[in-house]
Amino acid sequence: MTPGSSAAGSGVVVPRNFRLLEELERGEKGIGDGTVSYGMDDADDIYMRSWTGTIIGPHNFMSSCINLFSYLKTVHEGRIYQLKLFCDKDYPEKPPSVRFHSRINLTCVNHETGVVM
Repeated sequence: MTPGSSAAGSGVVVPRNFRLLEELERGEKGIGDGTVSYGMDDADDIYMRSWTGTIIGPHNFMSSCINLFSYLKTVHEGRIYQLKLFCDKDYPEKPPSVRFHSRINLTCVNHETGVVM
């Protein structure tokens, strides 16, 4: 989900639910290469607070080293990470809280709870 912003730089603030509806449409269509997707937990939640997301770890990438090309593997390659997002009433001014359900080894994620710090 993207941070809050004004519409077309005009200083007009987009209402919270309009912004969340835009986010929902983007999440359901998939972002970029389809390795990130998200949607609502409960379609009947009119406040659009609780979301579920999925991230598929990135594939190998090429690196040049002394004119040799080699594939570098990431530790997240091919792994599927499930997470929960919660948008409180202050979204988009305040970013959503995020918690990984899948175990992930990142310094910004609490290893006990999965909460992104």
